[in-house]
Formats: sequence, structure tokens, C-alpha cells
Amino acid sequence: MHRENIQLRPERASDYRIVEELTREAFWNHYVPGCNEHYLVHMMRESESFIKELDIVATENETLVGNIMYTKANIRCDNGEKYPVISFGPISVLPGFQGQGIGTLLIEYTKKLAKDLGYKAILIYGDPSYYSRFGFTAAETYKIGTPDNMYAAPLQALELTEGALSDCSGRFFEDPIFDIDEAKAKEFDKSFPYKELQNSYPSQERFLQLVKMRTPRL
Repeated sequence: MHRENIQLRPERASDYRIVEELTREAFWNHYVPGCNEHYLVHMMRESESFIKELDIVATENETLVGNIMYTKANIRCDNGEKYPVISFGPISVLPGFQGQGIGTLLIEYTKKLAKDLGYKAILIYGDPSYYSRFGFTAAETYKIGTPDNMYAAPLQALELTEGALSDCSGRFFEDPIFDIDEAKAKEFDKSFPYKELQNSYPSQERFLQLVKMRTPRL
């Protein structure tokens, strides 16, 4: 597979189930046994925070192999103001196509598109060792923490406009859509083919390491 064979385009309604399927394949047993990301994708499209213009799929010969989605979020600044930012995730690539630069294409393309649309900054939760290559840095650099007022290593920030985060120290809040109802997610998963739950994967161990990398935001 060569990158020139990969095409990026907006997601269509006819793609919805296929994107949910590829998201399930991409995340199954990755962070925890099973996954909820495909249910999140299913719910996000109806959320007021969903940014349709940044819902992009990657295809190879018309076959969907990747997807990225964005939502609106905000920083509740220490000065009492609420500062709008955006966040992406899930970003999904079919297992057979991972490690071939498709995720990079999706991120770089939508970073530019988001800037062109007027968005100022992106905050995400992710592995710093991966997202640093896209210009993300620890949100702590900007004195931005989690809703429970902690600095967390996975909380990463990227200014799309220079200085966009220079005066908004505070706490980052995702849309409530990310508070997934586990029971509803499990019921939704029943509409997909059975997949075995497994644990002790290296990616799961890394996830647990990252979750523990927190310090109080004083």
C-alpha cells in the first residue's frame, strides 16, 4: 500500500455502519478487553458538539480503511471565562492498514482543515510518544488540567494559531457524549459479530501506565 492510493473525503451517511465496524476492529482489546469506541462513534453524530466538517474517512480503492471525528470542547479558565477548543477521537484505522501512515494523513489533513475553519486549538487524550510527532505537547505546558484539577500526561494540546492557549490556564472539558453508558454500549455491541475479550496486551499495559501519570494542579 502506498499513500498515494489513499483518498480522504467527508464521511457519508452510507458509511456510518462501515465506520462503526472499522472502529470496533481498530480498538477491540486495545485499551481494555473489548471496546466502546464504535458505540461512541454511533452516538457522536447526533451530538450538538459534533463537527461534521471534520468527520473524514480514508479510503483505498473505495474501501474504507480509516476515520477521524472531532467534537467541540472547552477550557474553563481560572479567570472564570470559558474558552472554546476542539478535540478529535476516535481516530480509527483498520488493523491491516495500521503503521502505514493513514493516521498521520488523517491528522495532518484535519489539522489544516480545522485551522482554515477558524478553530484555534486542539486538545486530546492520547499517548504523548505518538502525538508529539504532530506538534502536540503536554497541556500542563499551558497550565491546563483535567476536570478534577489534575495534570495528566495523556492530556495533550496543540495551538493552531500561535499564542491561542497562552492565556487560558484552567481545566479541559470534553463533551458529555464521552461519558459512555456501559450498559447501552454493551447492548449496541450485540448487533456486531462476536469477538473474544482478551487482556494483558502491551497496549493495555501502556494505557494503564498513562492513566496513572497524574499530578495535582496547584
